[in-house]
This record gives sequence, C-alpha cells and structure tokens, in this order.
Amino acid sequence: MPEAVIGENCNIGQNVFIASGVVLGNNVKVQNNVSLYAGITCADDVFLGPSMVFTNVKNPRSAVNRRGQYDKTSVGKGATIGANATIVCGNDIGEYAFIGAGTVVTKSVKPYALVVGNPGQQIGWMSAYGHRLHFDKNGEAVCPESQQRYYYEEGNVVKIK
Repeated sequence: MPEAVIGENCNIGQNVFIASGVVLGNNVKVQNNVSLYAGITCADDVFLGPSMVFTNVKNPRSAVNRRGQYDKTSVGKGATIGANATIVCGNDIGEYAFIGAGTVVTKSVKPYALVVGNPGQQIGWMSAYGHRLHFDKNGEAVCPESQQRYYYEEGNVVKIK
C-alpha cells in the first residue's frame, strides 16, 4: 500500500490488495478478496462487495508488457458495487449508483443508476439510501426511508435538496 491514499474510517477486509496510486475516500468499505489497481479512485462512502473485480488493462496479453498503461476508473460518492461484480477499466461509476451482484459493467454508469446483468444494463434508479426509486407521472420520486425527493429529467436523476 505504499503511495496509496486511504481516507479516514475505511474498512478493509481480508485478502485485499491495494496498489500504489489508488485513492480511497473516507468511510470506504472494501470487502474480502478485492484487488484495487493503480488508477482506481473511490470517493467517500463507497461500498465494494466481496470478490468484486476491477480490471486495469482493456487488451491484456501475457507476452506484451503493459505495466503503467492502466486505464483509470473512478467510483462516485456513495456508490455500491455488489459481490462478484466486474468493472471493466476506463468506465466510471456515478455517485450513489448501485451495481448488482455479478454484474459486468462495460460502460460508464450514471449517478443513482441501478445496473444489473451481463453485460450490465440499467433497469432503474436508486436513492442515496439504497432504495429503488419509483417515479410518478410528474417525474418525481421519494425515498421511503429518508423522505428525500428526486426528480427525473432528460435521462438523469437529480436529488432535490
């Protein structure tokens, strides 16, 4: 972990590898059997599920040395990545996005998006508290736990402050 930046109150599980150049914000939870390679940045309050995978090279070959040619990946504040999910390098995960267990993410994910499957497909939207959002005909939704209001506009979700 030399030259990695690890924020306050992080929880790092067993058998976790953190390379130089990784940045973890505050309150990040890295569950067991996760490898974090150079070029990965996780904002505050990110959850990385057990055995989830970040790739670091899009075109790996054993006979071709591509050390230092790693594609960067960022995970936004409050995002959750489920157990055994795979994030293909160079794709960013938006804030409060929720990636289901076993999902293979092959393109960047919007904030608050709920993505599942292989390849990952967006099937809905999630609140900052991790509840699925259901929008009314006016494009508004309310989180059942926090009572925070959200608005859907032009393919994006915005939390109303």
